[in-house]
Amino acid sequence: MKNSKTDRRRIPVTGEAMPNDAAATAAATGPDAPDNNDDPTAGLQADLDRFRDLALRSQADFDNFKKRATREKEDAIKYANSSLLERLIAIVDNFELGLSAAKSEGEKSPVYSGMSMVLKQLTDFLAENGLQPIAAEGEKFDPNLHEAIAHEPSNSVPEGVVLRQMRRGYRLKDRLLRPSSVVVSSGSAA
Repeated sequence: MKNSKTDRRRIPVTGEAMPNDAAATAAATGPDAPDNNDDPTAGLQADLDRFRDLALRSQADFDNFKKRATREKEDAIKYANSSLLERLIAIVDNFELGLSAAKSEGEKSPVYSGMSMVLKQLTDFLAENGLQPIAAEGEKFDPNLHEAIAHEPSNSVPEGVVLRQMRRGYRLKDRLLRPSSVVVSSGSAA
């Protein structure tokens, strides 16, 4: 008798009722019936091929998972400081406002020169951590980098070009952290 684990055919138990076509099949393929297949190991080879394919697919899925996990980990490390840098940008904005107010006292003023040095240190620190300011004024409006807060007519600046930057935008490495708030030219007023 064949091993029941490798033989997928079901052999009826004595006295068990089977449908006619199933009974005929079982009788024709029973343990004492002649083997009609040319290759008795064909079923085993098909199972082996199926399991080999399943193992290869599982290995490929696992390799893809490892690559994705590694990439996500690298991104998490690369952009870990984004929330801190985003909060520091607001401080830089306010510092620049204070610097422009101190400039009214004169550029030779010790307050202005001290604030200028602190701002330079702060912007250098941000640049070392991958923060880059986005150039806006005089550039063609790019909705991926700029946020238009107004349109103004201009005879000297063509339509779709940034007239003024109201708030500087920043990138963190290759990702947009904050878009520049800009006023865009709507072309000539005539």
